[in-house]
Amino acid sequence: MSITLEALQDQLPDAARDLKLNLQAVLGEGALSASQKWGTAVASAYAARNPLLRDTVLAAARAAGTDENTLEDARAAAALMAMNNVFYRFRHMIGKEAYQTKPARLRMNRIAKPLASKVDFELYCLAVSAINGCEACVRSHEDVVIKGGLNEDHVQDAVRIASVMHGVAVALES
Repeated sequence: MSITLEALQDQLPDAARDLKLNLQAVLGEGALSASQKWGTAVASAYAARNPLLRDTVLAAARAAGTDENTLEDARAAAALMAMNNVFYRFRHMIGKEAYQTKPARLRMNRIAKPLASKVDFELYCLAVSAINGCEACVRSHEDVVIKGGLNEDHVQDAVRIASVMHGVAVALES
């Protein structure tokens, strides 16, 4: 069951007062297009693993006119990064050359063929990777989105959305 973003903000405890303001701010004007903003928010809400947040953000994205392909790409990015971030974070943390040279042998076809924009899909992957704390994936996706025509302001806005979504999820659990 979803509620409005305003009702969600009202459910946040007083200790999360800053998050109430930040949630409104990061979903306002910025460098991202509307579909980039809502795709990033939906992917981040899925990655934050709070059903109320996920359902509320998804409903708000639909109400804002976000197309279903973008929403499906956001869901796919969250799911794919849930797998990839564990795998590549392990490789990074262990630091052994032997693991670096082995093929991943994990299917990742959706990254190459998203339903909507390739660069936007990579942006959603970047946001989810930031939530999941995978340095290798953050670096890789940031490189792709910059080479794809976005700039540091786009990246900053996407990661701001991710950080607030994660913070709101934690606050809702407290």
